[in-house]
Amino acid sequence: MRNTEISGLYAITPDTENTQDLLHRVRQALDGGVRLLQYRNKLASESLLREQAAALAQLCRQYQIPLIINDHLQLAISVDADGVHLGSSDGSIQAAREEWRKNKIIGASCYNQLDLAVLAEEQGADYIAFGAFFPSSTKPAAVSVPADLMQIARQKVTVPIIGIGGIQLSNVELVINSGCAAVAVCADLFQSADIRERASRYSCLFQNFSKPIQ
Repeated sequence: MRNTEISGLYAITPDTENTQDLLHRVRQALDGGVRLLQYRNKLASESLLREQAAALAQLCRQYQIPLIINDHLQLAISVDADGVHLGSSDGSIQAAREEWRKNKIIGASCYNQLDLAVLAEEQGADYIAFGAFFPSSTKPAAVSVPADLMQIARQKVTVPIIGIGGIQLSNVELVINSGCAAVAVCADLFQSADIRERASRYSCLFQNFSKPIQ
């Protein structure tokens, strides 16, 4: 699965304790063309994390879409997810690569720090994420990305770059045109009245931008 394309709409799940509602909403997003799904639930108990991650893993296999687990490497391993996404305090990328199978995806949050992006690639990350591009309701205290960061980053790293933070249909083309291979979206997707249609509109914007991992 590691050789999958990291491109297009990267959906991040909303915090919810209702597993059936979560699956219903994610299925709509997958029907709309989501290319990667990240399971993130900051409010869930350990048992609920396992329940929801396992259910999402099964659903994503049906759609042949990679499931990435946010923060929790051991949870990702236990449900045989396709990848893990690590923040700066979530453990070493290199250690995760050594512990997990080589075909798994490892992504890294680099916030607005180019040095973190360069280090993440050196340690074996398959993609890096910069953000927040815009004010975010999911992470209102997130740092902002400088205007020239993407231009510099594309000269320093070769792995795909994901844009995150406050992304909506009204501003997503700015992120794509800056050089991001994918955009991570939570609120603007899963709070939509028609999730499938919303996902489809995002996905259509990427038809001329998809790039595989080098």
